[in-house]
Amino acid sequence: MRLLPTAMAALIIASSFSVPVHADPQQLVANICNYVQSDDKNRLRKKLKENRLKLRNIYSAISCDGQSLLRTALDSKSDSIGTFVAKRLSVKELKSVEADGKTIVDWAKTKGYASSAITSVIEARIAGS
Repeated sequence: MRLLPTAMAALIIASSFSVPVHADPQQLVANICNYVQSDDKNRLRKKLKENRLKLRNIYSAISCDGQSLLRTALDSKSDSIGTFVAKRLSVKELKSVEADGKTIVDWAKTKGYASSAITSVIEARIAGS
Protein backbone atom coordinates (compact mmCIF):
# COMPACT_ATOMS: atom_id res chain seq x y z
CA MET A 1 0.00 0.00 0.00
CA ARG A 2 2.92 2.36 0.68
CA LEU A 3 4.52 1.55 -2.63
CA LEU A 4 1.97 3.49 -4.70
CA PRO A 5 2.38 6.87 -2.90
CA THR A 6 6.16 6.48 -2.90
CA ALA A 7 6.20 5.69 -6.61
CA MET A 8 3.95 8.67 -7.36
CA ALA A 9 6.15 10.99 -5.32
CA ALA A 10 9.26 9.74 -7.12
CA LEU A 11 7.57 10.25 -10.48
CA ILE A 12 6.54 13.80 -9.60
CA ILE A 13 10.02 14.68 -8.37
CA ALA A 14 11.68 13.16 -11.44
CA SER A 15 9.37 15.01 -13.80
CA SER A 16 10.05 18.35 -12.11
CA PHE A 17 13.65 18.33 -13.29
CA SER A 18 14.07 19.57 -16.82
CA VAL A 19 16.99 18.76 -19.01
CA PRO A 20 18.39 21.84 -20.73
CA VAL A 21 18.20 21.83 -24.50
CA HIS A 22 21.62 21.98 -26.11
CA ALA A 23 21.23 23.45 -29.55
CA ASP A 24 23.92 23.64 -32.15
CA PRO A 25 25.43 27.12 -31.57
CA GLN A 26 25.89 27.82 -35.28
CA GLN A 27 22.29 26.88 -36.04
CA LEU A 28 21.10 29.00 -33.12
CA VAL A 29 22.98 32.05 -34.40
CA ALA A 30 21.66 31.45 -37.92
CA ASN A 31 18.09 31.26 -36.60
CA ILE A 32 18.51 34.43 -34.55
CA CYS A 33 19.93 36.28 -37.56
CA ASN A 34 17.05 35.09 -39.74
CA TYR A 35 14.52 36.26 -37.16
CA VAL A 36 16.18 39.67 -36.99
CA GLN A 37 16.25 40.04 -40.77
CA SER A 38 12.60 39.02 -41.09
CA ASP A 39 11.50 41.18 -38.12
CA ASP A 40 10.02 38.17 -36.30
CA LYS A 41 10.12 39.21 -32.65
CA ASN A 42 7.87 36.39 -31.42
CA ARG A 43 10.05 33.65 -32.88
CA LEU A 44 13.20 35.30 -31.49
CA ARG A 45 11.68 35.50 -28.03
CA LYS A 46 10.58 31.87 -28.26
CA LYS A 47 14.04 30.71 -29.41
CA LEU A 48 15.75 32.60 -26.58
CA LYS A 49 13.33 31.16 -24.04
CA GLU A 50 13.70 27.59 -25.37
CA ASN A 51 17.46 27.83 -24.96
CA ARG A 52 17.26 29.73 -21.67
CA LEU A 53 19.25 32.66 -23.01
CA LYS A 54 19.15 36.34 -22.26
CA LEU A 55 19.80 38.67 -25.14
CA ARG A 56 22.10 40.91 -23.13
CA ASN A 57 24.31 37.92 -22.29
CA ILE A 58 24.78 36.75 -25.88
CA TYR A 59 24.52 39.97 -27.89
CA SER A 60 28.25 40.60 -28.27
CA ALA A 61 28.88 36.99 -29.31
CA ILE A 62 26.41 37.04 -32.21
CA SER A 63 27.39 38.33 -35.61
CA CYS A 64 25.13 38.30 -38.67
CA ASP A 65 27.29 38.55 -41.78
CA GLY A 66 29.89 40.47 -39.78
CA GLN A 67 27.39 42.89 -38.24
CA SER A 68 25.81 43.17 -34.82
CA LEU A 69 22.13 42.37 -34.34
CA LEU A 70 21.22 46.05 -34.15
CA ARG A 71 23.07 46.87 -37.36
CA THR A 72 21.38 43.92 -39.05
CA ALA A 73 17.99 45.15 -37.81
CA LEU A 74 18.69 48.66 -39.11
CA ASP A 75 19.83 47.38 -42.51
CA SER A 76 16.77 45.10 -42.74
CA LYS A 77 14.38 47.83 -41.58
CA SER A 78 13.26 45.48 -38.82
CA ASP A 79 11.99 48.15 -36.44
CA SER A 80 10.00 45.83 -34.18
CA ILE A 81 12.85 43.49 -33.42
CA GLY A 82 15.44 46.29 -33.41
CA THR A 83 13.59 48.20 -30.71
CA PHE A 84 13.12 44.93 -28.79
CA VAL A 85 16.88 44.27 -28.89
CA ALA A 86 17.73 47.86 -27.96
CA LYS A 87 15.45 47.71 -24.93
CA ARG A 88 17.06 44.48 -23.70
CA LEU A 89 20.66 45.67 -23.86
CA SER A 90 22.46 47.62 -21.19
CA VAL A 91 23.26 51.28 -21.81
CA LYS A 92 26.94 50.37 -21.57
CA GLU A 93 26.50 47.93 -24.46
CA LEU A 94 24.61 50.53 -26.50
CA LYS A 95 27.42 53.07 -25.95
CA SER A 96 30.25 50.67 -26.74
CA VAL A 97 32.18 50.85 -29.98
CA GLU A 98 31.97 47.94 -32.37
CA ALA A 99 34.68 46.34 -34.50
CA ASP A 100 34.87 49.31 -36.90
CA GLY A 101 35.39 51.79 -34.05
CA LYS A 102 31.91 53.34 -34.25
CA THR A 103 29.05 53.15 -31.80
CA ILE A 104 25.70 51.95 -33.08
CA VAL A 105 24.33 55.51 -33.09
CA ASP A 106 27.32 56.91 -35.01
CA TRP A 107 27.08 54.08 -37.53
CA ALA A 108 23.32 54.56 -37.93
CA LYS A 109 23.74 58.27 -38.61
CA THR A 110 26.45 57.71 -41.23
CA LYS A 111 24.27 55.10 -42.98
CA GLY A 112 21.21 57.35 -43.04
CA TYR A 113 19.26 55.64 -40.26
CA ALA A 114 19.19 58.65 -37.93
CA SER A 115 15.40 58.91 -38.13
CA SER A 116 14.82 55.18 -37.60
CA ALA A 117 12.64 54.01 -34.69
CA ILE A 118 15.53 51.81 -33.56
CA THR A 119 17.95 54.75 -33.43
CA SER A 120 15.38 56.79 -31.50
CA VAL A 121 15.02 54.05 -28.88
CA ILE A 122 18.79 53.70 -28.56
CA GLU A 123 19.29 57.44 -28.17
CA ALA A 124 16.47 57.64 -25.59
CA ARG A 125 18.01 54.80 -23.58
CA ILE A 126 21.43 56.44 -23.66
CA ALA A 127 20.01 59.85 -22.72
CA GLY A 128 18.07 58.35 -19.81
CA SER A 129 21.16 56.79 -18.24
